Amino acid sequence: MTVDYYQINAFSKDLFGGNPAGVCPLKRWLPTDVMQSIALENNLAETAFFVPHKDHFQIRWFTPEIEMDLCGHATLASAYVLRQFLKFAGEIKYTSVSGDLMVSDGTDSQLIMNFPARIPQIAPVPPTIVKGLNVKPQYALKARDYILVYPDESTILNIIANPDVLNTINIDPGAIVVTAPGDQVDFVSRVFTPQASVFEDPITGSTHCSLIPYWSDRLGKQSLSARQLSARGGFISCQNRGHRVLIGGHCTTFLEGKIQI
Repeated sequence: MTVDYYQINAFSKDLFGGNPAGVCPLKRWLPTDVMQSIALENNLAETAFFVPHKDHFQIRWFTPEIEMDLCGHATLASAYVLRQFLKFAGEIKYTSVSGDLMVSDGTDSQLIMNFPARIPQIAPVPPTIVKGLNVKPQYALKARDYILVYPDESTILNIIANPDVLNTINIDPGAIVVTAPGDQVDFVSRVFTPQASVFEDPITGSTHCSLIPYWSDRLGKQSLSARQLSARGGFISCQNRGHRVLIGGHCTTFLEGKIQI
């Protein structure tokens, strides 16, 4: 059998920017071990699989190592495939292990994801994380991910993460997020994923489920702009809706093909 396959760069208009995601539209689910093997073969941060179900789609996400509970950039990429290649019109609705997810059209060809908020709480920083970063944070918060707060964008740019140290901590499937106020945007971040094949994630939609509520409350703004300061880089439009957050961005097609199974 063959499976349609797309590689989409999410959160960027640049062909070589943003976060690459694999997308496989399916008519019915493949065995879990086959989807995991496809994700391993793709060797991208995440590969998304979705199937139609009544008036919506069911969606699942796999890294090369594990199945994830939520992935923003691969959901955005999947919605882009539905719009661009499968010509699906109207609001896109997904069901997932993290609940209902919606994607609608925004301005300037953006797609806007409606995700559940994950409100972070003040938390102690594990000593391993402190040891694994060259700059100590002002303080930390925790939802699914550890969020470490710093004073400014320059500090975020100059953080050096030691994978040999951070890979010893088990926060699977969470991440270590460093964040600060931005110079040209409301806030910036970088995201490290211990024990994953991609150690620094280029653009991470799901971490903004926690970053948006935090920065919205701190800055007193409901609508915010954000940038992830990875080598590939990308911009995220953000809106706080209380128990939900809106996460928006552009997508670009890199590859269209078929997987032979």
